[in-house]
Amino acid sequence: MNTIDLVVPCYNEEAVLPVSAPVLLGVLRELVALGLAGPDSRLLLVDDGSADGTWGLIEGLCAREPEVCGLKLRCNRGHQNAVMAGLLTAARHADAAVTIDADLQDDPQAIADMARQFAAGTPIVCGVRASRASDSFLKRVTARGFYVLVRLGGAKVIFDHADFRLMSREAIRRLSCFGTEDLFLRGLVTRLGLPIGTVRYDRSPRLAGESKYTLKKMLHLARRGFQSGRMKMAQTPQIGELYIERELMQ
Repeated sequence: MNTIDLVVPCYNEEAVLPVSAPVLLGVLRELVALGLAGPDSRLLLVDDGSADGTWGLIEGLCAREPEVCGLKLRCNRGHQNAVMAGLLTAARHADAAVTIDADLQDDPQAIADMARQFAAGTPIVCGVRASRASDSFLKRVTARGFYVLVRLGGAKVIFDHADFRLMSREAIRRLSCFGTEDLFLRGLVTRLGLPIGTVRYDRSPRLAGESKYTLKKMLHLARRGFQSGRMKMAQTPQIGELYIERELMQ
């Protein structure tokens, strides 16, 4: 039975973690009960240098829940770097990892379908939004423009897919051949030479707190996306400095 870790990047999520962590634990336990994930599967919470009480909450969850593990970065490295640190940590233990944001706007119930596709032999399964009907007109236009811009740079991104996906250990190993710093992950997963499945889902409102993506961060992400189509893939993993300060592993 495949071991599957849920990797959750967290930056100043003190308001949302008390709500989302129990939901994700429930999903993980349901995967195990259904035989879609092995009993050693874990929930890995990655604190991306939060300035609030996020790490204290993670420490408390690790102490109370045997499935929960924590990873603390020394400073705020940004969403993509936090995801990559979590993936590489999970790959030391798990057969696959699912990345999902702490706000649970991405539907955690779709993880079961990802696990089913992985069990059937698909090494990468991407969550794709079924609709943008809930977005404002401006949001829909800018989102489409973002993907068009990134594609002009040569990246073969999947429309309406962000960073909600399942990746096998081999997929994570190949991803690390692009390095581990400042990556645009959704522009690289299509370049790994592995089959990709998709799961469609409806996106929900944020559970609590506010979005951490400022305009500056969005512009930086767009620049990295434009460049991702031209990045060179090394023959072997290129593991750089991940700025990990502390690990709480069960």
